[in-house]
Amino acid sequence: MRILLVEDNPGLAEAIGSLLSGAGHAVDTVGDGLAAEALTRAERFDLVILDLGLPEMDGLSVLRALRARRDDAAVLILTARGAPEERVRGLDLGADDYLVKPFDAGELEARVRSLLRRRAGIRAAEVRLGEITFDLARRRVLAEGKPLDLPARELALFELLVMRQGQVVTKEAIQQALTPLDELLSDNAVEQYASRLRRRLAPHGLALRTARGIGYFLEPTDEA
Repeated sequence: MRILLVEDNPGLAEAIGSLLSGAGHAVDTVGDGLAAEALTRAERFDLVILDLGLPEMDGLSVLRALRARRDDAAVLILTARGAPEERVRGLDLGADDYLVKPFDAGELEARVRSLLRRRAGIRAAEVRLGEITFDLARRRVLAEGKPLDLPARELALFELLVMRQGQVVTKEAIQQALTPLDELLSDNAVEQYASRLRRRLAPHGLALRTARGIGYFLEPTDEA
């Protein structure tokens, strides 16, 4: 999924970015509030991880502007400010969750997964489609109870299609969700990933359909 990380500590930003990229997310990073404000106006993100003590424009001002224009991206405040009144203020302004530094990497990953599921309207920890079960917490795919190993990009595409089940996901949305802004994913590459994923899912009662000229969606087959 597509994440914007707003953190002015370069070392911490690199560590968090690597952690989330390794989990299959497309992560863009900026180090000040004005850059975050500009980027969220120009681009759509599934999740914004937002520090509060930012140069140029503080994190709460970024959050206030984000919600004022009805941007529905999930927002996780990540900050050293742990006082209850700070948490209350952030949540009242529209943040979805709050994590105080220093934090455990596993907890950050769990909160990110929870927020992305909540944003997609998925409350269950598992989703079943055809003969395939997707464990969203562990990002593990099971086919008839046995692990189905997917390469990172195919897993990210499958996760995106599951999160937006019932919708046609456009090629542009796939490009944005699978890669950060400084990496270009061509239409041909998207088609290749979709084709490979389709072949892996087909024997297990799940079809990856093409909406010609638009994008892709998942649909259980009659055999399932």
